[in-house]
Amino acid sequence: MGKKGFFYNQDDCIGCKTCQVACKDKNDLPVGLIFRDVRSYEIGDYPDAALYHFSATCNHCAKPACVEKCPKGAMYIDKEDGTVQHDDDACIGCRSCVRNCPFGVPKFLPERRITRKCDACIALRANGEEPACVASCPMRCLEFGEMRDITPAHKGAVRDLPIRPDSKITGACTLINPKAAALEEGAREVVL
Repeated sequence: MGKKGFFYNQDDCIGCKTCQVACKDKNDLPVGLIFRDVRSYEIGDYPDAALYHFSATCNHCAKPACVEKCPKGAMYIDKEDGTVQHDDDACIGCRSCVRNCPFGVPKFLPERRITRKCDACIALRANGEEPACVASCPMRCLEFGEMRDITPAHKGAVRDLPIRPDSKITGACTLINPKAAALEEGAREVVL
């Protein structure tokens, strides 16, 4: 089994949210629910202020808390590519995955009484396509692939930023080429 994950070039991200919209559309999500979330942050004060964006979704962790805590096995690691998947039919809507994911990834769908999350567009990938977020990014900031290939291809990429939980908690499989400002403590989320 390989282990697939994302690379995010934050340095080139313009915060357009195209990846977020493409994911929402592909997954036919209701109003108020998203699987990929683009947020903006500011740091410093005028005249030394900086702004950056962060695009986040499921990290397809190596040691996912959502899988470990799911009482019915609805959250599981795919044997083929190591991504974290969800079985809607097995889900009982207990929200254990929602409570235990340090990254806030699984989302509860009240109308269906189940949780769901990014599946790295497993159906699209089965047809030789990229995940919707990757394919849609106009700046080509996102990549998806084998971590053993992504990691050496992006020397200097990091797994952790001050705005995120520690990647070691679950073995998050997301690499980030960070903006310098994103490495500083004390960022404040802003709504643009």
